[in-house]
Amino acid sequence: MRAMMIRITDTLFIDESDIQLDFIRSSGPGGQNVNKVSTAVMLRFNVVQSEALSEDIRDRLRHIAGKKMSEQGILTIKANRYRSQDKNRKDAIARLVALIRQATFKPKARRKTRPSRAARERRLSAKRKRSEIKRRRRRVKISKDS
Repeated sequence: MRAMMIRITDTLFIDESDIQLDFIRSSGPGGQNVNKVSTAVMLRFNVVQSEALSEDIRDRLRHIAGKKMSEQGILTIKANRYRSQDKNRKDAIARLVALIRQATFKPKARRKTRPSRAARERRLSAKRKRSEIKRRRRRVKISKDS
């Protein structure tokens, strides 16, 4: 039996067997349904062992995921938005795909720039104007000698 592939981009696919899904009881209101049925989904994806991801994508994914990724490189997503197990499973996979897709975009390198001479002069001129306005608001001390 061949596992299904999950499409991330046109060229990137991850194997569905790389994803571990656990069904847990959801918290919050819902009456007997919450107490009896495990509708929430806990998705785990081992980023370090995934052969589909390049080293750059792994690094960016680690940065983007933040607290969702453990020290061992396991990305955990909990989905309990819906009351249906199937909808929560689809939601968890969609969130995983969105995270990986976001990691595929290489950030644009920042180039250092400096403000132009005219921009510096405009800034200093605006500061002088503001300073003058504030200086005119001050109370004038009247001496008793005059």
